[in-house]
Amino acid sequence: MLSLAKEAFKESQDGLANLGLAGLFYLDALAKAFTPPWHWRNLLHQIEFIGFRSLTVLSIAGTFVGMVVALQFHATLVRFGSVGLMGSAVGLSLIRELGPVLTALILVGRAGSAVCAEIGIMR
Repeated sequence: MLSLAKEAFKESQDGLANLGLAGLFYLDALAKAFTPPWHWRNLLHQIEFIGFRSLTVLSIAGTFVGMVVALQFHATLVRFGSVGLMGSAVGLSLIRELGPVLTALILVGRAGSAVCAEIGIMR
């Protein structure tokens, strides 16, 4: 029983030590982000590569998701005679609920795989 308590105490100490190291890493990264030299050209290149070049993929995916949501809403709205509200319903549901989640997933998939491939071919 006592050895079990010692093990649990040791694990909690290790967890706190790792948490402290992660906090120090975060503070170090934050400090280095605000100290010169700043590499503006690299930052702008990454913004263009990750953000601007992903707009086409995001637009196409958003369009098709919007069409599927509209198709699903149509069956329900016909029952209540409010098909005229379908545009508002689809727009609100995409902007509030699905838009941020799908944007994040698609952006991570597209940009993450591109960055991973770029790192993978470095020698």
